[in-house]
Amino acid sequence: MNVQAAPKTGRTPTAAVTGLIADAMQKAGVPAGDAAKIAELMLEADLVGADAHGVFRLPQYVQRLKLGSTNPRPNITVTRSAPATALVDGNNGMGHLVVSRMVETAVEQARECGVAWVGCRNSGHAGAAGVYAALPLKADMIGIYSAVANANHMPLAGGAEPLLGTNPLAIAIPAGKEPALVLDIATSIVSYGTIKNHRLLNRPLHADWMIDPSTGAAVTDPQKTAAALLLPMAGYKGAGLALVLGLLAGTLNGALFGRDCVDFNAEPDRVTNTGQFVLALDPSRFQPLAQFKAEVDRHIRSLRTSKTLPGEDVRLPGEQRAKRRADRLANGLMLPAELLTQLDKLAGELAIKPLRERA
Repeated sequence: MNVQAAPKTGRTPTAAVTGLIADAMQKAGVPAGDAAKIAELMLEADLVGADAHGVFRLPQYVQRLKLGSTNPRPNITVTRSAPATALVDGNNGMGHLVVSRMVETAVEQARECGVAWVGCRNSGHAGAAGVYAALPLKADMIGIYSAVANANHMPLAGGAEPLLGTNPLAIAIPAGKEPALVLDIATSIVSYGTIKNHRLLNRPLHADWMIDPSTGAAVTDPQKTAAALLLPMAGYKGAGLALVLGLLAGTLNGALFGRDCVDFNAEPDRVTNTGQFVLALDPSRFQPLAQFKAEVDRHIRSLRTSKTLPGEDVRLPGEQRAKRRADRLANGLMLPAELLTQLDKLAGELAIKPLRERA
């Protein structure tokens, strides 16, 4: 039995967070086993540093379950369309459940075929992309994940209409003794979850994050972001990447994309039909697994010790993630006071034990 050590001052034990999430989910009608799975995946987002996609989202998820726009007891079905492809119908369930089923399916098929691509329709928001790209690592496989974001906040290059989501891309590559490489990026400069977090904490935005669509001027006031547009990363390149990922994750699966997308922030009572895809690839089909991992380790060490700019350190995708995860797992989460207030309010509304009593 794993017993979590006493957290550092001001931190919330992870067991308290998962307990709150699971209890809230069950109060909203989710079966106990599914609630525990959702809590595990939401906590994972917080552990690796995707703070805008973990317990931060709990009030929003509960609201959607209460309004009936998310199905608390979905009948998730899998149609294997070819040896290396499958389509999952989420029956409008919580995205965490749908995507975890997609990963299980992709890994199972990749064991047979070496590679598998699994898409989904009728899903919902699932949280942090990197969480799902990293799940195939447990099977010593490479994972790739993308999704149509649950709201359009980004224009096409040169555009002034919000026709694209921040459609994320995450890729996880197993290593040996080194931390796995996990790249998790939004196709905007920052995710909209980051914007929501800044709004909650009333922190100014960076000048290159959002613009006023009528003037093109930078928007830095977090309370004036509702009508602002997120800027794509790398200009037209980021916008183009968001476009093609949206077609692959949404249109290909019969899910929503472009003008059809439902803003799950502004319209909590509407079904989102969120599209996503997972790819699992077995590296042992190309060379012995131990050899591949050793080579990844060698490259990581070589890159880590490369020359740096003055005052800078080399940053490898997944390295800080692994450090954060170890620290937060051992010492608990540092949750903002504003978020704790929201979670206490939610606990009161649901008549469940608040976080402070779980610690």
